[in-house]
Amino acid sequence: MNYAEIKTYDVANGPGIRVSLFVSGCTHKCKGCFNEEAWDFDYGEPFTDEVLQKLIDAASFGAYRGLTFLGGEPLDPQNQADVLKTAKAFKEAYPDKDIWLFSGYTYEYIMKEMVGKLPETEEILSLLDVLVDGPFIEEQKNLMLLFRGSENQRLINVPETLKSGKIVEWEREI
Repeated sequence: MNYAEIKTYDVANGPGIRVSLFVSGCTHKCKGCFNEEAWDFDYGEPFTDEVLQKLIDAASFGAYRGLTFLGGEPLDPQNQADVLKTAKAFKEAYPDKDIWLFSGYTYEYIMKEMVGKLPETEEILSLLDVLVDGPFIEEQKNLMLLFRGSENQRLINVPETLKSGKIVEWEREI
């Protein structure tokens, strides 16, 4: 997997101070995407074990809330192995910090077309706290939304959704 960028002080892509990994490669190609250069799977730099360790080390300060995966598309089949490896390493290092993942796939699509068919998907989901799902739709763009770009996208509380079997949206802590 390649990555487009790592932000080591991100306050825009989830609550609190976060480390954010922008993976390369996306086949959704949403009109109006803020990160078109990351559509190319060869864009950026190779995601190596050394890069993974730097990402883990960046979150070591106690004020950091968690890790966010963005793209590109973190759940593209080509990216899932390294996303899983990263999420596992992060949870091992910081079991009390959260993991968010932005995907252009809807939760329903992921459950129907990926879980059980791709070896990593289910385990990735089990490590997530929040999934921001759905493609960016330019006609539904809304800059007033919290942590998402268009009105179709949802902030899904993954542990509660998996437990209940129905979509449970994340509620912002005050």
